[in-house]
Amino acid sequence: MATTLDGRTRRRLETRERVRQAAFELFVRDGFERTTTSAIAKRAGVAAGTVFLHASDKADLLFLVMHDRLEAVVEERARSLPEGPLLERLMHLFDGLFRMYAEHPGLAADFVRHLPGADGPNARRVSTLTLAFLHRLAMLVVDAQRRGEVASDVDLLTCSRNLFGLYFAALLTWLAGHVTLEGALVPTLRDSLALQIRGLRV
Repeated sequence: MATTLDGRTRRRLETRERVRQAAFELFVRDGFERTTTSAIAKRAGVAAGTVFLHASDKADLLFLVMHDRLEAVVEERARSLPEGPLLERLMHLFDGLFRMYAEHPGLAADFVRHLPGADGPNARRVSTLTLAFLHRLAMLVVDAQRRGEVASDVDLLTCSRNLFGLYFAALLTWLAGHVTLEGALVPTLRDSLALQIRGLRV
């Protein structure tokens, strides 16, 4: 029985990956709006109904695509996190996210536009990933507190939300075309984070 279950799990994961990859390729090639779930199913080599075993709708397929990309870049940047001031460590993390989004700006814009209020299974996975990222930010603040760079009485949840909010504002500014990618990072994001960190000091 265990072997059968393992086989089923493996096949389900393989199917999920085919669906995810097909959705990614079509979203990039044809755009989110023009891509249909039936086209994704055909490209993945699965029945149309099978797609909905892995996502609640087309937007949720986009969240499936972006969840895995976000997770990968956050893990990579966390592994390569430099020692040093809080500002440099934050920029290292956020730079990775910007670079990932910059690979396919249209896809990034669709993702940001459709995520608020979404409640499909992959939207919830993205929300869980975001909460984990906020925790990472909070732990960076804890490290900065230990070094005396940040006041010991700073509320970690509020602080991590503020830092994320500054990143998200810079991201939206870039996606709207108001600044270049490099301009969104420096000076827009870097200066905003530096000002926030000034307010966190003892």
